[in-house]
Amino acid sequence: MENAGDDEAQEEELERFDDFTLASSWERFISEIEGVCRLWLADGPKHLLEKGAVCLGFSKNLYKVKSVLKYAMKSYCMEYYFETSNENGKVMDWNCSLHDLQLAFGVKDFLVISPQSASGVVLDAPEASKLLSSVAIALSNCSSLWPAFVPVHDPSRKAYIGIQNMGTVFTRRFEADRIARQVPVKLMHLEGLYELFVSKFGFSILDFSVHSFRVQFTMKLTYRTQSYDYDDDDDNIHGADEIHTESGEVSEVASRNKTQWDDDCPWSEWYSAEDPVKGFELTSIWSEKAAESSVEMAELENASPHEAEKWLLLPVLSPNLLDDAKGDKISFASQLRLLVDALYMSLEAQFMEDFVAAENSGSENMKSTAVTPPHTVLDRVLKDLFHEGDKLPNFSKGEHKNSRSVKGAPLESLFVQFCLHSLWFGNCNIHAIAMLWVEFVREVRWCWEESQQLPKMPPNGSIDLSTCLINQKLQMLAICIEKKCQSEEEYQDCVESKDINIEDDGGGGEYSSDMHDEKDDREGSSGEVGSTMLLKSYKKLHAPFTQDAPLMTEDMHEERLRAVEALGDSFSFSGQLERDVLSSDMSAFKAANPDAVFEDFIRWHSPGDWVHDEDLQTSKDVWPPQGQLSDRMSGHGNSWRQIWSKAAALPASEQKPLFDPNREGEKVLHYLETLRPNQLLEQIVCTAFRASADTLQQTTFGDLKQMATKFEQLYPTMASTLKRLQANHLTMDSEIIEDLRRLCAVFEHVEKLVTLAASLHRKFLQAPRLSVAIFTDFYKFYLPRTGTGLPGADFNMEFDKKQQVMIREREVVANMFTPPTPNQSWRKVLSMGNLLNGHEPISREIIFSTSDGMSDSHYAAPNPKSQQQELETYRMYISGTSNDLRVALSVVSCD
Repeated sequence: MENAGDDEAQEEELERFDDFTLASSWERFISEIEGVCRLWLADGPKHLLEKGAVCLGFSKNLYKVKSVLKYAMKSYCMEYYFETSNENGKVMDWNCSLHDLQLAFGVKDFLVISPQSASGVVLDAPEASKLLSSVAIALSNCSSLWPAFVPVHDPSRKAYIGIQNMGTVFTRRFEADRIARQVPVKLMHLEGLYELFVSKFGFSILDFSVHSFRVQFTMKLTYRTQSYDYDDDDDNIHGADEIHTESGEVSEVASRNKTQWDDDCPWSEWYSAEDPVKGFELTSIWSEKAAESSVEMAELENASPHEAEKWLLLPVLSPNLLDDAKGDKISFASQLRLLVDALYMSLEAQFMEDFVAAENSGSENMKSTAVTPPHTVLDRVLKDLFHEGDKLPNFSKGEHKNSRSVKGAPLESLFVQFCLHSLWFGNCNIHAIAMLWVEFVREVRWCWEESQQLPKMPPNGSIDLSTCLINQKLQMLAICIEKKCQSEEEYQDCVESKDINIEDDGGGGEYSSDMHDEKDDREGSSGEVGSTMLLKSYKKLHAPFTQDAPLMTEDMHEERLRAVEALGDSFSFSGQLERDVLSSDMSAFKAANPDAVFEDFIRWHSPGDWVHDEDLQTSKDVWPPQGQLSDRMSGHGNSWRQIWSKAAALPASEQKPLFDPNREGEKVLHYLETLRPNQLLEQIVCTAFRASADTLQQTTFGDLKQMATKFEQLYPTMASTLKRLQANHLTMDSEIIEDLRRLCAVFEHVEKLVTLAASLHRKFLQAPRLSVAIFTDFYKFYLPRTGTGLPGADFNMEFDKKQQVMIREREVVANMFTPPTPNQSWRKVLSMGNLLNGHEPISREIIFSTSDGMSDSHYAAPNPKSQQQELETYRMYISGTSNDLRVALSVVSCD
């Protein structure tokens, strides 16, 4: 019992024990920091990533985690920045994405502790010192060598104080501050900056200009070309856009009063694109240099940037190149989006004229977008379509090998030009398109009635069934007009010849009668067919003049096929389709060969159906030739023999025409005048997509395989999407509209890449390697935005990949920096030096440093292989211009 009582007494004494090591709030704050740091140290980079460490946007290798701490009624945020690679972040190459503190102080992993306030900095100096001491003690207790920083002063100064325990008796201290205005003239020059660094460890009473202090330094100078879009150019572009909105057509005066960068690009006929390359930033780097006096630094300031060890070039790209905002810039893609909207609205009416009359428009939404250009613009468009130039264009021009996978029309054809004008007519709304279409059809009818050849359409040849139906109809009409004109000319010639015969009496009639007696009974012969003889009469076989096969468009073929299917199997499919043509050819053959038999016709028209008997045919002189009809032609009730027996002997000139141009021409006009709005818009959309792609693919952009591949992919993508549209299944709730809008987005990506490729190619004609290298880097960066890149890409990142300039390419790059005008060079008196064609750097960054030899015993166990190693005792990072200067100093001291 007594032992039990003693145990209870001891437990009571233990319960009353107070741990005075955590007595103060400051010590508890240090302990809390220490606990967080120990946790981060134990996890390591790998586990911290698994726990949700955030990757910084400007670097793919730098991550951070954070923890919120409280002390003295205030909250602080402690952030740990760490890299995942084992390589030390080097500043000397100036080409890596470093955090501001990494660049300023030369550190790798580090801590930042700051108050959770609006400013995010510590304004009170004692508080900042105490906060930094707390972190330093906690890190020392953890045996951590992380440097720690506290932001101080005003946020605009980017000021920091920091400390790092180096694991020995040495401690590194950090301090950074900034002068945002009125930089002293001395500090604008390298000589003054050298003396500023030396003053941190030299005696203040010395004259630094005459004393030598050997320091190591590396320097980075950044130059920027003038923007390729000057202010007046920007005003010109915006002015043109305003005229486009109000009048519906970009004013020629507004868009051509100044030379544009893309005047020789294929799309310049329709719009002027913004130059995606606004300029270039050139970085020249001097690395691993040493200076012993301010005089050497003054000499370096007068050196040319051509003496730098390395040049790096970065394009300054337009924000619109990466911004997917719609409607800001005019392009093919923006107008195609409007055209898709017009297609959707076309379902609300039965006839195109309904959209022309405002009172007949079906919805308020349609009325709100009814912006139609004035008649002056309409007249100019019609003049361009119908009355400018009689020369027939090259229809194969601009055609990609995959163009015909999209059912449109050749780029230079009439309907394609109409579709491209529709994109820029008004704001490409259904009312403007309807207005242009109605007038277009009127002009087409005028050409027909006045027997005027249709411009931009071939007047002969066959119908290209791979094109859209409207283009087929226009091609049919052009041929009808040509045949109509020929018939009128033949009629006129016939009338004139009759008049001459009436006037010529007497001998003329006797001569004609005599000539007729000399002629044989052949009519419509075009000449003998080699040595071929007729089977029965042993006379020469003559080939007749025949009528051309009747031309048919796609819908006519389909209509005839349906008719054949409805009639049944009385004739074979091919025989039914060719019956009229076959009968005409047989009649002409009989007229040219009065003594011919059915077998003779087969030998001429279808030699494959005449089978020679080679065993009996021993000599060419044997007559008649030994042979027979094929099984196909010799069968009972053969349709060809039936047609032969009924065909009369008539030359082609006396036969009923197989093709009536007057009837077919009127049918074409009836089709154009009664075409439903949605059917018209469906064909316009398909044709406009193909024409826009054909236009862009004519761009000259050098040896860029990525763009060739993009166009190889674009045409099949368009074909697969537009094929559903051609099936005529469009409805108000159809998914096709959304598919077309997605296709517009794909087209926009390609168009942006094309404009960039064209711009780079023109700027680097003398250095094509740079053009290809820069575009390749951007293409890899941009690819995720097109939906074909790796998942998880950050679309908010800016393109910052620099390309190294070879020695032989430096002159080409230097020539981009055109010498400034006298008005621009007035500041040379205050120049920072190192001018490039008269341009001073827009920024200068220098890192000064000094190192001292320290024995190994100061750091760790002695290394038998190295009794001496260098320690960077002083380091100063200086960044700025003539109006801005930032200095960051780190000093190693012995505590």
